[in-house]
Amino acid sequence: MTLPVTIADVACCAPRTASALPVAEAERIARVFKALGDPTRIRLLSMISSGEGGEACICDLTEPVGLSQGTVSHHMKLLTDAGLVTREQRGKWAYFALDRDAMNAAAAALRLS
Repeated sequence: MTLPVTIADVACCAPRTASALPVAEAERIARVFKALGDPTRIRLLSMISSGEGGEACICDLTEPVGLSQGTVSHHMKLLTDAGLVTREQRGKWAYFALDRDAMNAAAAALRLS
């Protein structure tokens, strides 16, 4: 007695049509997601985004997150280094704004193509 064949005799996987990310690009994307991996930094991005004119002064970010100015500055440095925000010095205060292109690029990195 012979059982019917139910699986076609074809390759199990479709051939790869795109190459893997280059190492430098993977490292850049990982740095962005590492910066996004902290709830305080997500809150800071949210506060900046909802701020007047889409920006916020470091002096306005400290109290809402309940952290010292030094700790908030550290978080903002990580977000700036990752390219997610821009920083502009105005007198003694630093003002931050979202880098929309970087945020869109981070979202695009999550999409499967």
